[in-house]
Amino acid sequence: MPDTPPDAVSTVAAEELRQIIERYEHLEAERRDLGEQMKEVMAEAKGRGYDTRALRKLVALRKRDRNEVAEEEAILDLYKAALGME
Repeated sequence: MPDTPPDAVSTVAAEELRQIIERYEHLEAERRDLGEQMKEVMAEAKGRGYDTRALRKLVALRKRDRNEVAEEEAILDLYKAALGME
């Protein structure tokens, strides 16, 4: 197998590196765009009178396992009852 000239190797590596960086930059731009869209959704919800803090908590809860959430809520209710908060 013939040896590849060092300049060809560095050219290939540079091109591959450029492609990786450009893909990453593209993904960063998409993430920024999604972040802006998410802010717009919450602004719309707030404009309609919804509590955005509560909405964010609901989104976080929906990501978690239902059994885990139920167990956490049961413990919280127990602790609240023990402190006379209910």
